[in-house]
Amino acid sequence: MASRFGLSVALTTPFEASGQIAISPMITQARACLGAGCSSATLFGTTGEGASVGAGERRIVTEAMLAAGIPAHQLVASVLVDAAEDAAEQARHALQCGVRNILLAPPSYFKNVGEDGLFGWFSAVFAALGPLARGILLYNIPSVTMVPLPLALIGRLRAAFPGVVAGVKDSGGDWSYSEALLRAHGDLVILIGDERHLARSVRQGGQGAISGMANFVAGEIRAMAEDGRDDARVESFVLELLRYSVIPAVKVMVARKTGDERWLAVRPPLEPIASQGRQQLAAAYDRLFATEPA
Repeated sequence: MASRFGLSVALTTPFEASGQIAISPMITQARACLGAGCSSATLFGTTGEGASVGAGERRIVTEAMLAAGIPAHQLVASVLVDAAEDAAEQARHALQCGVRNILLAPPSYFKNVGEDGLFGWFSAVFAALGPLARGILLYNIPSVTMVPLPLALIGRLRAAFPGVVAGVKDSGGDWSYSEALLRAHGDLVILIGDERHLARSVRQGGQGAISGMANFVAGEIRAMAEDGRDDARVESFVLELLRYSVIPAVKVMVARKTGDERWLAVRPPLEPIASQGRQQLAAAYDRLFATEPA
């Protein structure tokens, strides 16, 4: 039986002043998170600004991670594009490199699409991958994509492509959906992106998380993702992050932890957090994490 998924850090992406990806600190951050108890690092996800990272950059970063000695089985690659051809191309390179999983979001430019349309899109991606298709984690994040993944769609894809769909990452923040997902597809790898629901999901059979907060509190998130242990501090800090644009807010915390201001940079159309916001986040973190978990 395969081991539990555990905790994957949704790795943030640092940028040089030129706008290029700062590969060296990104590798250092991946190593630090793996050393702090994460079982893998997810590249190019929502927290990693994956929608703003091109195919060529993805290849460079993935190959640099491998060349630096990070094992392929400790990498997950996220794919966040609309054209099935582009999605297959990005997934193909990552799978050929041997990554553990592909985190695959639905196409999001066209809104109000039906289940049949989504089934057709995912089917086209899997067909284009052919025998390479494996380890797919379907990504439910309707707050970003505006395209929820119906439970019936997950079942249809499993039936049509046996062994291809490995699991679902649910970042919808809707516990009723998460609970239904665990009931209907609990034999898959069910991962929760909203840390406020993480421990509860693990106690009900979830296999862990892909978490942005693991970039700076990996140990605390690991206890939730692997042991199902509640942590009120983490849940409270989620609310602090949600007061801002979450991606640059997470990067504020990584910059503070590492002392490297390259983490503060984001790619347009995102904008960095202003100085006052950075100070407020730091103060909230110190207030919450200066004490032991309840």
